[in-house]
Amino acid sequence: MELRVLQYFLAVAREQSISGAAQSLHLSQPTLSTQLKALENELGKPLLIRGTPGSRKVTLTEEGMILRKRAEEILSLVKRTESEITLSDQLIAGDVYIGAGESDGIRLLTQAAQKVQEKYPQIHFHISSGDGKDVLESLDKGLIDFGLLLQQVDSSKYESLKLPVQERWGVLMKKNSPLAQKEWITPEDLWNVPLIVSRQASSISLLSSWLKRDMADLNVSATYSLLYNGSLMVEEGMGYALCLDKIINTTGDSELCFRPLSPPLELGVYLAWKKYQIFSKAAEKYLNTLKSELK
Repeated sequence: MELRVLQYFLAVAREQSISGAAQSLHLSQPTLSTQLKALENELGKPLLIRGTPGSRKVTLTEEGMILRKRAEEILSLVKRTESEITLSDQLIAGDVYIGAGESDGIRLLTQAAQKVQEKYPQIHFHISSGDGKDVLESLDKGLIDFGLLLQQVDSSKYESLKLPVQERWGVLMKKNSPLAQKEWITPEDLWNVPLIVSRQASSISLLSSWLKRDMADLNVSATYSLLYNGSLMVEEGMGYALCLDKIINTTGDSELCFRPLSPPLELGVYLAWKKYQIFSKAAEKYLNTLKSELK
């Protein structure tokens, strides 16, 4: 399987048209069709559903959708590898890739990044969002250098650095809500009200234990992946969002407020990377700077 052909395939997936992709790639349509057919023969699976003679639109088969995801990852990794090797004997420059969930701990990482860029303006930072599962998957595939996680990691697979912050769980609600009059929120306060909860499996398990109830026995009116979307649900009166503090701004003219849980529910924050990772100069400089800042 050639990288060039993977690029051709992604162009077709993007354009949803073989003729449109051929034009963008500056290839003839027969040439591109031949390359795609050879790729399908090599994999032994159809990747595209060709349209009727009157329609030029093509769609991906299930196998085609899998290949698109993997091809994007492969080409991204190749680009990173080329960049790191090209820059290995030059001044300290390059890209640092960080995967992170929604956490106020990202402030510490960005503070260290700013310190690095003061000395090395040719270093650039890229932060991708995702839950813990997404971050670990990206680490395993080599798509990111570091992952910010709200959980301890397997020490046989990863190195980690505990950050000096604690994430506190609580409830995001409208300021005129009945529970807003309370200083702390107890499990009993939430048993009979509409709840908006994170879709992340680890969060659901943690919160279910704290609530002393299975989620199926509670009034879960909605779920969220990104808390910003959850906060909009709260603003529209859909319920109370169980979430981490300091992610949504509740100061000033905000209609929302945050109340912590009682008994308190807190999580440690960790920066993780693959064991025996060989860092680019840029990533190594960033990690050393972060460690120095934390001291």
